[in-house]
Amino acid sequence: MLSKSKVCLFFEYKKFNLRNRACLKLFIEAIFKREKKSLPSINYIFCSDKRLLEINKHFLNLNYYTDIITFDLSDPDYIFAEIYISIDRVKDNAKIFNTSFKSELHRVIFHGVLHLCGYKDKSKPEKEKMRAKEDFYLTNYY
Repeated sequence: MLSKSKVCLFFEYKKFNLRNRACLKLFIEAIFKREKKSLPSINYIFCSDKRLLEINKHFLNLNYYTDIITFDLSDPDYIFAEIYISIDRVKDNAKIFNTSFKSELHRVIFHGVLHLCGYKDKSKPEKEKMRAKEDFYLTNYY
């Protein structure tokens, strides 16, 4: 019997298709294991810039575009998270950072996982540590 993944993928962005979903889900689970964190139930929602801007305004009172918003909705009895990713922003960032869309998308996906594992990115040292972890997992994923 196959065990059910705790990682679910939802697509509000109709022009987007994610390949190798099963491998990606297993790798996300492996990140939690390597970071010695319990794996929450995660819903990834891939959406547009417009949708993520609405979420940013409504829930965070911020009025700018972003590539990812991670909501840790856990309580002591139930671990759950929602990660919203703007496909539009990931595409633009891939061009800006001169990388492939696939690589930038995986970086953002892993970035959300790392937030749930306790990594922060507010200060310069935190950002550097987060980027090093993203790079580590990207290298190990490919």
